[in-house]
Order: sequence, then structure tokens, then C-alpha cells
Amino acid sequence: MPPHVSISVSGAFPIGIIRKGNLSFRASSTADKHQSRLIKYDSLRILEWDKLCNSVASFARTSVGRQATKAQLWSLDQTFEDSLRLLDETNAAILMHNHGSFNLDLTAVDLALVESGIKRARRGLHMESNEAMAILSLLQFVEGLQLNLKAAIREDADWYKRFMPLSESIMQLVVNRVLVKLIQQVIGEDGSVKDSASPALKKARNQVQILERKLYQLMESLIRNEADDAALLEVSNVDGRWCIRSGADQQTSFKGLLMSSGSGIGSIAEPLIAVPLNDELQQARALVAKAEADVLLMLTEKVQMDLDDIEKMFSSLIRLDVINARATYSLSFGGTCPRIFLPDEKERSLMAESHGLRKKTLNASYPERKWIFYLPNAYHPLLLQQHRQKMQNIRKGLRNATAEIVKKKLQVENVAIKGGKELDLSSSQLQVSALEHASPVPVDFFIAQKTRVLVITGPNTGGKTICLKTVGLASMMAKSGLHVLSSESAQIPWFDSIFADIGDDQSLSQSLSTFSGHLKQISGIRSQSTGQSLVLLDEVGAGTNPLEGAALGMSILESFAESGSLLTIATTHHGELKALKYSNEAFENACMEFDEEKLKPTYKILWGIPGRSNAINIAERLGVPSTVVDHAREIYGAASAEIDEMIIDMERFKQNFQGLMAEARRYLMLSRSSHENLLLARRKLREHGATLRYRKVQELADAAAIARSSIHRKVQQFRATARKQSQTVRASQLSVTSKSKDEKVVKTENSATTKSSSSVQVVKQLQSEKKTEVPKVGDVVHVSSLRRKATVLRVEPSREEIVVQAGNMKLKLKLNEVET
Repeated sequence: MPPHVSISVSGAFPIGIIRKGNLSFRASSTADKHQSRLIKYDSLRILEWDKLCNSVASFARTSVGRQATKAQLWSLDQTFEDSLRLLDETNAAILMHNHGSFNLDLTAVDLALVESGIKRARRGLHMESNEAMAILSLLQFVEGLQLNLKAAIREDADWYKRFMPLSESIMQLVVNRVLVKLIQQVIGEDGSVKDSASPALKKARNQVQILERKLYQLMESLIRNEADDAALLEVSNVDGRWCIRSGADQQTSFKGLLMSSGSGIGSIAEPLIAVPLNDELQQARALVAKAEADVLLMLTEKVQMDLDDIEKMFSSLIRLDVINARATYSLSFGGTCPRIFLPDEKERSLMAESHGLRKKTLNASYPERKWIFYLPNAYHPLLLQQHRQKMQNIRKGLRNATAEIVKKKLQVENVAIKGGKELDLSSSQLQVSALEHASPVPVDFFIAQKTRVLVITGPNTGGKTICLKTVGLASMMAKSGLHVLSSESAQIPWFDSIFADIGDDQSLSQSLSTFSGHLKQISGIRSQSTGQSLVLLDEVGAGTNPLEGAALGMSILESFAESGSLLTIATTHHGELKALKYSNEAFENACMEFDEEKLKPTYKILWGIPGRSNAINIAERLGVPSTVVDHAREIYGAASAEIDEMIIDMERFKQNFQGLMAEARRYLMLSRSSHENLLLARRKLREHGATLRYRKVQELADAAAIARSSIHRKVQQFRATARKQSQTVRASQLSVTSKSKDEKVVKTENSATTKSSSSVQVVKQLQSEKKTEVPKVGDVVHVSSLRRKATVLRVEPSREEIVVQAGNMKLKLKLNEVET
């Protein structure tokens, strides 16, 4: 807590709360703020946060982005909402990377030139051509980003929400296409102003080219005239003026102005005949510079109209580069998104509602609400980075050595390569194998809700300090919007400050011993920490008399447990501190596991078990005489030995329990895998059944279509056959009718010859009556040959023929073949 300062009421105070009882004031002066920030920065330096910031900043693609990344990560004024927003941004950038359609690499955009161009435009000065090209790159990058985002949204509208808050900030940017085209028309790809930018510029540049051509021809002519010493002369350029360089002590026939000379280096002279042309060339170049300045001034005026939008793009792209650096770091090292929360449930729920309960940052289903700190299989980021760099360097050396050996074998066939290269190759292979087996060991931190102080014991070089730094760095990474290097999503409370006292802080400048340096640091931490802080103490109470150090350590830890911090993690060798757990439920014990067979630490944490002394057992295994070991055990005491035996039993029980837990997890994973396989098989069976049903239905539909087509074809064929048969029958009926009629006429004629003349006259009379009864168009007549009625269509009395229609048939008949 900030110190209380009692002062008299004598004037105005910058910040203060007046207590009416005793007129005391709680002042937060500039010196106090400076001291507070100094302690916080010193704690982060102890945790090596600066190295991690440099590592993350190296993933930014621009120099401005790298500086901004370090500034953001070193910010100490972040609120809980800021941390949520930073994590949302990192998650959105990772989604964009995984989507594959977005280019967040700002290497092609020179943000430093953009910044200088904006400053020039603000002051009313014309931009340089390379600054204009940088602004063009900025506009084109934003335009491409917006096009890719729109394409993704057209593919799936939910991408807009998934990419929040980046999608909103990207779509809010305004790109002036007219300005883009103008810059492209005026500035070339090489960054120079184009000749076509203005007629004056084109004319001036043409004049420069003509004058330079004349000067070159003049210089060549002068050099050729120096027949004897032409080889020692060469054309030179001094401040834009064409000159001739001659060797030392060389005489020339032309007159000129001496530009420079020196012993042993010759001289440079401007021929008098070239002076007018050089003067004219300088004037033409001045005209070119003025024309270019006019073009750039015109371009600057156009930029000034959109300067606010360009500045917004500039700031947004710096922010995007910072976000991309965090996301790329997380992807490179395989981090997972942490779930940060406020320990106060009401406050946490309020913040969750304000941020829409986004699953990536706040999720109602934590691993288990009983944990206040849940960090499974977490790696120290700097150790992991160091291990990867070593692996990369050794593998690179191995590849180079292998390539060199192969090259030599190709050069010298059937000759064995012997010597140092083979030894280097073998050594590199051994180093790679050793590094693969010596990878960093992850640690687990599962701290219960009720725990306020965790005491970790264990041997030296057992990994206690690394564990403290891992926790501190993971908490700071989560607060700063970085993913934590753990096997699954970590659950980390949001800490307002992270304090650390780790290592040897002996200060010679302040005449402080190691013990005094630690006490001074702890005192500063205690004064600045709050109920929302994380405190990390290494070897608390060390560096002085063991009894006094243990008492002081117990008092310090109890003070932090009461109201000094949200969570305190301390390492110690004092056995008395292990007993605090059994008298105060706010304490918890843990120890670093030690392999007594190999006499090496395993760097793993055993939870709920206080560490025990291994010094006597190690001494016995190392061959110390048994009399010395036995005497040490007597001095150590039977009670302490019984405690150690109890701790051994607890460790054995813990290991057995962990083995059973691992086996249970394995069976659980197998059952989950079997369940997933069964679900997959059921889905495949359903899909297969649906496919078969669809195939059968399709086959039936195809068969029905073929059958309908065949039936239709048969019906058409049957109808055609029936029509032909009907026509054949009708034709045959007509022929039969005509034959029978002819036979009747013949018989009649034969009978008429035998009859009397009176009968002939009767017949002639009947025929004349029939001839007089000619049917009319539209009359219905009886066709005797068809034995059916027909309608008269046309009558031809001269031919004694008529045309009739009987049903669908039209017939031309004689009048005597129909009856009215």
C-alpha cells in the first residue's frame, strides 16, 4: 500500500484525501509514482520480460512496428478491458493467418517514409517522391486487405464476426482511388517523377539530355586530340560539371579551370570551352528540380485533402503490425489462448457481459472453477526459444557439413572423405540427438481458489527459479495479449501488477549485502502490491541466520497472505515454512521432484507435498564414510528422520496416485477415441445407407424413364402400322366394289339385249332422271362402295364427277357411284 504521509494544512495538494480526525493526508506524489514504476520495471527486468519483448517484437515487419510492439508490451497501465481487447485482436489475427487469404505482412510498406511524408504535408512542404510511393504502398495494402475481407465475407458472412475487432477497424478505413491513380500517373515504380507528370518537366529533362550529350561529345573530342596521353585522360564529374581527369605531372593542350589536384593523384580540370555548356546544364537541371518540386507540391496538396484518412490508416497499420507480431509469435511457438478473469465473480460477470462473453477470452466453462491459477504443461518461453535456436544452428551446421561432403565426393569419385569434416558431421549428429533428448521440461501449476501463498521447496538447481519465472512471464503474456506456451488453454487471473524478487540483488553502489538487497526489494514490493497483484519471492529468508531467516520469512509470507497480494509464490530451504500449510488454510506446499537413483532433479512439481532434505542420502550414495553419515543422522534427529520418512511415503503415494491418474486419463482418452470412432462409423453407415437409397431411387427413375420411352415408341409404331393397315383395307374394299359394279353392268347389258324394246326405253328414262338429279356442294350423299355417307365438297357436272369427304378421307367419285 502507498505510505501515509502526515503534513500540515499549508496549501494546495496535487492529490490527497483529508482525514478530518487528525488532518493527515494520503499523498501520492511524483516521487512515489516514480518509485512504484521503478519497482514494477525492476521486477519485469528480473523476470527477463525485456528479452521476451525483443523476441515478440522481432516478428513485426517494420521498424516502426517493432518499436510500437515493445512500447505496448512494456505498458504498465493496462486495464482488464484492455487485456481482453488485446487477446481478441491476437485471436482475430491468428484466424486470418489460418484462413490463408489475408496478407498481414507489412514488409512492402515503409511506414517510416509514410510518417515523414505525413509530417511534411502537415507543415505544407512538398513530399519527396519516395514518400509519395510509400503512401501509395500504404493505400494499396489497405485496399487489398479490404478486398480480401469482403471476399471472405461473401463466402461466409460469419467471418466478419470471427475477425472482430480487426474486421471493423479494417472496413472503417477509407481509400481514395483517385489519389491512388494520381500517384501512379505521376510517380514511377523506381520512385522518380515521370516525364509525363508535366510538360515543363519533360521539356527540361530533354534539354538536360541534349546538353549532356553535347558535353560528352566535346570531352571525347578533347581527349582524342591528346594523341600521346589520351589513355591517361578520363571524363569526370565534379558537382555536376563535366571535367577531365589527368594523371600526375601530365600536361594537356587545352586550357581549363583547375577543380582539384594532389600529389600523385593527378588533377581535374574543366575545359574553358565546356564552361558555357556546363553553366547551361546547371540551369537546365535547376529547371528540372523546380518542375519536379511543382509536381510534388501538386501531389502534396491532393494528399492534404485526405491527410486525416491517411493518418488513420498509418496508425491502424502500426497497430496491425503489432497485432500481427503477437499472433505470429504465438503461432511460431504453439501458444494457446489464455482465459483471463477477475477473481471477484460479480465484477468478472459484469466485464463478461460488456464483452459479449466471447469464448476466446471469457468462457463460463473454465477447466474447473476451484482453480484460481490453472497452467498445464507450461514452458518457459525464453528456454524454449533458446533450445529452438540451438537446434536450428546445429542442424544448419549439419546440413552444411553434409552438403560439403557430398560436393567433395562428387568432385573426387570413389575417394573416401576423411578427416575433420566427418568428425564434425558425427559431432553435429550427436549434438542434435543430445538436444532432442534434453528439451525443456514443462511444468504444471494448479493452484486452488482458497490458496493465497504457495511455498515451493526443493534442492538447488532443481528448477524452482525457472518455475517462478514461468508463472510470472505467463501471467504477463496473458495480460499483454499474448498466447501462453501451454498444452491447453490456461486459466490465469488478471493481475494489476507482477512483482518479483529473484536472484542475487546485492548492490555495491548502495552498500547493500545480498540479504539487505532482498529485504529492500521485498519492502518495496510490500508497499506497492495490492489485493490484485502477483508476488514471486525466491529463497525468502535466505542469506542470514537460519532461525532468524525462517522467522522473518514466515512473517513476510503471512503478511502477503492476509492482504498483501492476490497470489504469492515463494521458494525456500527453510523447513519451518513448510508447516504454515497446517496452521493456515491460505498456504499450500509443493516441491521439486528429485530422482535419488540418478541423483538429479526431474524439474517436475509434486503438489501438496513439502520437500525433504536429500543431503544425507546424497552423501551416503556419493561414498561418504558410513560413520560420518550415521553421525549426521543422529545429529539431525529421530523426529526429523520420521518426518522425512513420512514425506517419502507421501511422495510414493503421490507418485502412485499420479500413475493411476495417468492410466485413468489414458483409458479416458481411449474411451473418447472409441466413442468418436463409433460416432464416425454411425455417420458413415447413415451416409452409406442414404447413398444406397439415392442410388436405388435413381436407378428406378432411370428404368421408368427408359420404359416410358420404349412404350411411347411402341405406341407410335403401332399407330403407324394400324394407319397403314387401314389404308390398305380401304383400298382393297374400293377395288372389290369397283369390280362387282363392273360385273353388274356387264350382266345388265347382256340382259338388256334379250329384253324387249320397251324395257330399254324404261331404263333410258330412269338414267335420264338420275342425270337430272345432280347433288350440290354441302349435300350429304350415300357412297355405296363404302356403305357410308359423305359430304359433297366439289361438283364437276361436265365430267360427271364429284369430290366428297367421308370421315378423314377425300374421294373423287362418278355421279353414278353416289346416291342422293
